Amino acid sequence: MVCIGSLLRALVLRAAAASAGRRRGPRVLCGGRAADVRVTPRHGRHGWRGLRAVAGRMMLDSSDPASPAAAEAGQVQPQRRAAGAVPQAHDGGYASGGWEREDGKLSCGYSSFRGKRATMEDFFDVKLTEIDGQAVSLFGVFDGHGGSRAAEYLKEHLFENLLKHPEFLTDTKLAISETYQKTDTDFLESEASAFRDDGSTASTAVLVGDHLYVANVGDSRAVISKAGKAMALSEDHKPNRIDERKRIENAGGIVIWAGTWRVGGVLAMSRAFGNRLLKPYVVAEPEIQEEQVNGELECLVLASDGLWDVVENEEAVSLGKSEDAAESAARKLTEIAYSRGSADNITCIVVQFHHDKTG
Repeated sequence: MVCIGSLLRALVLRAAAASAGRRRGPRVLCGGRAADVRVTPRHGRHGWRGLRAVAGRMMLDSSDPASPAAAEAGQVQPQRRAAGAVPQAHDGGYASGGWEREDGKLSCGYSSFRGKRATMEDFFDVKLTEIDGQAVSLFGVFDGHGGSRAAEYLKEHLFENLLKHPEFLTDTKLAISETYQKTDTDFLESEASAFRDDGSTASTAVLVGDHLYVANVGDSRAVISKAGKAMALSEDHKPNRIDERKRIENAGGIVIWAGTWRVGGVLAMSRAFGNRLLKPYVVAEPEIQEEQVNGELECLVLASDGLWDVVENEEAVSLGKSEDAAESAARKLTEIAYSRGSADNITCIVVQFHHDKTG
């Protein structure tokens, strides 16, 4: 996410705050069985090749080595973690991989590329687990701005917090909304003494049984292919959206044109995690859409704006469902975005639904 210089930002923020009169500060679980997930090294600029499922029981988790917090919460069934964590694109600038559920009805691929940016501020998370006998899959893309700490914090904590929410299975939408906002509060508290004010988007998809919940904060995006047509399940949070501008102004904020429409003349999105100096105008309250997973739902693409800046929704899902492997689709999408001149970090997750598989 491209932002303006920190000095200009600080000056404008102080002026906006003063005018507003306020300052606020693998084994993969499938059908009761599981498969070990093997992370296979691939030499060269592409870093890690990805994940391969082989016979066996374990939770697939893109987090770093496990903490016992989820098990202590009493919801997540005790399981071993994957032998190797899903690699993030921060060492060699590129990471890709994928997996297929044992019954063959769901496959996922991810690709994350630093691209033309000097630093990498994108993170992503993929989890498979089982809660009270219910299969659960979680996918998330987090695009940082002003630094990578907020995006990294979401990768480390957002899904962990969601899985511990007492209403996760009974009222998933409520659990997602409350978890997003609590995680934002937790992040701000953890950074209270830090001399920085970075933020992050979050575009997540949570699959519980045959219900898909897509939540979004910021301008990362989720698009599905349904009955052959592209359908956005999120709307970018931009300050010039009529409803967003009204919300910001009602809270005492301002929207200013500075190359593009920006909150306080600083941030080119109206919702985000972090960004302490822009609270309460920039919020982490998600917009949530729900979809029934049936024969019409073909694929899902989650991506940071490094992809959406140069790739249309229809093209993304068309490629996402046409490739034999979800990982191949995710890699091709990042490559296409880069070849078209995307100037940002590029991260995408492709989920394919295979309804013709017998299991």
